[in-house]
Amino acid sequence: MTASTARAAGADSQLLQPDWATVLDVSSEANDVASYRLRFQDPSLANSYRFAAGQFNMLYLPKYGEVAISISSDPEQVGTLTHTIRFVGSVTNAFSRLTAGAMVGVRGPFGHGWPLAEARGRDVVLAAGGIGMAPLRPAIYHILHHRQDYGRVILLYGARTPDDLLFMDEMAAWEEQGIESMITVDRADEHWQGSVGVVPMLFYRMRVEPENTFVLSCGPEIMMRFVVYEALARRIPTNRIYLSLERNMKCGMGLCGRCQHGPYFVCQDGPVFRFDAIEPYFQVEDF
Repeated sequence: MTASTARAAGADSQLLQPDWATVLDVSSEANDVASYRLRFQDPSLANSYRFAAGQFNMLYLPKYGEVAISISSDPEQVGTLTHTIRFVGSVTNAFSRLTAGAMVGVRGPFGHGWPLAEARGRDVVLAAGGIGMAPLRPAIYHILHHRQDYGRVILLYGARTPDDLLFMDEMAAWEEQGIESMITVDRADEHWQGSVGVVPMLFYRMRVEPENTFVLSCGPEIMMRFVVYEALARRIPTNRIYLSLERNMKCGMGLCGRCQHGPYFVCQDGPVFRFDAIEPYFQVEDF
């Protein structure tokens, strides 16, 4: 789904012109990670804005610049939208200083989202690492709203330390609604009672029906490489493995070429790709 099909209002405006939104509140999620709940200043846009799970916006701060950030809120929640941001660069570090009432420029939504319509009637494995949980969160919301449309749903999630895990307060509610969760960390602390290890190793703890399973993954690229390896080892077809890629995106519209990956532009053709489409390029280091 592209921006033109997902956004109900503002489609006739210049896509390079941001719409202004107000920060309603800021929630600390983990080390150097916070969620920003926004509402567009234009009431008609606030009520008509729509996005598909897995899409992203370009967020703009005057004097600092613009950055591509996945939308992490419920696609069916109207009136507000949320972005979960890790503070790693000049623009995102500027976000770390924002409080309620601040203004943010928003362009989008851009890109293609998760294949939730195609996955209906199938089992779904969601494999997330670190901040990669944020782009998968809207997919979980969608599945929960339409739980009867899907089979088993298994969430495999990991982070470097327990303090880096996102949305842990929501996990129990997701499990009560039929999401099977397996959580792991790379390094435990004295309070951690769960699994220690990397996300791909969690595949060894479950059984799947390969012809009936979709895999959706977002996280560090090295993690996703091994998620793909484990999925293929279980004979899950390459056309049912989907990855959300991260590249340096400057325009969101395929104009600047910064995010080219093989013959594709991640901002326009992705960020979610079916693995069989990118397999020749995904296996090339730093491509």
